[in-house]
Amino acid sequence: MIRIGIVGATGYTGTELLRLLSFHDAAEVVIATSNERKDELITDVFPSLKQFDLRFVGHDSKELNSCDLIFFATPNATAMNYVPTMLDQGCRVIDLSADFRIQSSKTWEYWYKQKHACPELLETAVYGLPELNRDKISKANLIANPGCYPTAVTLGLLPAIKNGLIETKDIIANAVSGVSGAGRKALLSKEFSDFTESFKAYGVFTHRHLPEITQILNDVKPASDISFTFTPHLVSMHRGIHTTLYTKLKANRDEIRDHYANFYSHEKFVDVLSEGSYPETKTVKMTNMCNIALHFSNDKPEQLIILSVIDNLVKGAAGQAIQNMNLMFDLDEETGLVSSDY
Repeated sequence: MIRIGIVGATGYTGTELLRLLSFHDAAEVVIATSNERKDELITDVFPSLKQFDLRFVGHDSKELNSCDLIFFATPNATAMNYVPTMLDQGCRVIDLSADFRIQSSKTWEYWYKQKHACPELLETAVYGLPELNRDKISKANLIANPGCYPTAVTLGLLPAIKNGLIETKDIIANAVSGVSGAGRKALLSKEFSDFTESFKAYGVFTHRHLPEITQILNDVKPASDISFTFTPHLVSMHRGIHTTLYTKLKANRDEIRDHYANFYSHEKFVDVLSEGSYPETKTVKMTNMCNIALHFSNDKPEQLIILSVIDNLVKGAAGQAIQNMNLMFDLDEETGLVSSDY
C-alpha cells in the first residue's frame, strides 16, 4: 500500500484528490494538511468523504516524513519551500501548483513575481503529462503536474506539432474554464460570488499558463519557433475546460486524421472523436478523459480547427496527478481513475 500525504487538502484540487484516492485500491491517505482547518475532522469539513477517519494537520507536520508520496495541492510559491526537505527524506513528490513547471528560474520569477526557493530543482523536475513523458515520469522523484489549460491545449496539438503537420507560427488558442479553476478562495471572494449567467475573457497576453504552454510545445518540436496566442475565458459553470485551437495545415487531411488516430490509439484517457464532432465539457465531467475533434474547412483548405475538452479538476489536476502516481509506482494507469462509482 502506498502511503499518501496531501498538503493543502481543503482546496478544490486537494478535495478532488481525496475523492479520487478513496477509489484507489493501492493507495492510503495517511495525512492531510490544512493550516486553516487544522485539527478538524475531514468528515466535519467534507461530510461526503466518509471513508477518511483523519484530522487535518498543519503543513509543517513531521508525519509527512512517513509518506511514500506527497501531493502538494497548494497555491503557487508554497510547495517550493517544502519540497527539497521532502525529497531529502526519501519522499517522492507530485506538485499540482506551478512551482516546478517552468525550467528557467528567470522565466518563472518573471511570471510569478518572486524569487524561486529551489531553482536547482527546476531542470530535474519531470513535466507530468503522461502522453508525452511516460517513461520519465515512471523514474521521477519530483513531478510538475501540468496546468489545466496547458493540458487541454497540449493534448489537442501534440500529434500535429510532433509530426510537423501544422504551421508552428500564429497558432491561436481560445480556452474557456469553469470557475473552479480559480480556486476555492477566489470563488468565495466578492469578485466571483456574483459571477452567474456571464462569460468573459481575462489575462489577455498575461496569463501564467502561456510560458508553460510555449515551453512544452517547443520541447515537443525543438527549433520549431512556435508562435502562440492564448486567450483564457471564464464561464459560469463549475468545472470543465473547452479549448478551440486555430491552426494552418502543412499536410493533407487524410494524413492528419491518421496521425491523430494512431497517436492516441493506445492512450487510455484521450479519445479522438469522429471528424466534425463537437466535444462537450459535460461528457468528460468527473472523469480523467480528454476528448478531441478535428474540423477541416472546405472554403479554406489550409485551415484546421481542433477542439479539446477536459475536466479541469480531474485530467487538468487531481486525476492527472493520480495517473502520474500510478506510473511512478508501476501500477496500471487506470487504477483508481475508472470506476462506476463516480
